Amino acid sequence: MKPLPTFADAFKGKRVLITGGLGFIGSNLARRLVKLGAKVTLLDSLIPEYGGNRRNVRGLEAKLNINLADVRDRHSLPEFLRGQHFLFNLAGQTSHMDSMTDPETDLEINCRAQLTLLEACRKHNPTLRVVFASTRQIYGRPDYLPVDEKHPLRPVDVNGINKLAGEEYHLLYSQVHGIPSTVLRLTNTIGPRMRVKDARQTFVGVWIKQVLEGKPIEVWGGTQLRDFTYVDDAVEAFLLAAIQPAAVGRLYNLGGVGQISLRDLAALLIKVAGQGSYKVRQFPADRRKIDIGDFYSDCGLIDRELGWRPTTSIEKALEKTVAYYRKELSLYL
Repeated sequence: MKPLPTFADAFKGKRVLITGGLGFIGSNLARRLVKLGAKVTLLDSLIPEYGGNRRNVRGLEAKLNINLADVRDRHSLPEFLRGQHFLFNLAGQTSHMDSMTDPETDLEINCRAQLTLLEACRKHNPTLRVVFASTRQIYGRPDYLPVDEKHPLRPVDVNGINKLAGEEYHLLYSQVHGIPSTVLRLTNTIGPRMRVKDARQTFVGVWIKQVLEGKPIEVWGGTQLRDFTYVDDAVEAFLLAAIQPAAVGRLYNLGGVGQISLRDLAALLIKVAGQGSYKVRQFPADRRKIDIGDFYSDCGLIDRELGWRPTTSIEKALEKTVAYYRKELSLYL
């Protein structure tokens, strides 16, 4: 059996495109790829609501190609896709509430733009290796825990429905048109460079902001169980999925090390930060309608097939993230 290539073997000198590349996961992925010797191009619209931040690639500007463009612009996509070896497709609208108040925009970004992107791949670079970032939100309220890939799909918001469509487009184009694609269903991902000014990306970012500003954390409900993936672990999964032939045409859950209630998460964050307080309140009515209750992922499939498993504990993930924002918070507000 032919041994799998190392990351350095697979990516050194290769041309890599990351959509949403100035965002949270995209920028962390870019940093890792630059270290591996890849020729990295970032595509990002830098729309204020969606999390892109030039600060995320500070110090790497001379080692990256940065293009301010929108994946909804079908006319510019062929130029960016031609000649690329890998595409990490992380561009998206991540806010569940925004998807309910502005469903048309969510449709354009998370659904229609994904089809446009894949059509551009089919016409201009049909052998491009694609890894698509999806979300555990497509499962909806769990029937059982932990949630594996066989669980029924019942999204509870517009974002989940459109991300599901984006998944299906990638898998269809892999099966029918031979564009080698893999889907990763992310759970709550946290770490340096995540959005903290509001909850459009993750509520944990807002909590960290509040703790460091000396404001109490608001915990809605508090008993809900969640798992959290540290961003470095998520980056490892994207790289593995891109280089392993077994991943083509497949979808996988990502998960975290253990699970924790939101109340205990708030207490742990305060312990890690050495400051702060929290108060529990009832769920706002509009949020409760799309809350999924307890959720944590079964990531056994990606472990068995690709050899990935999370290694960073929730406490260690919070420690690293808080340390980053003690220095950088003002640049993310």
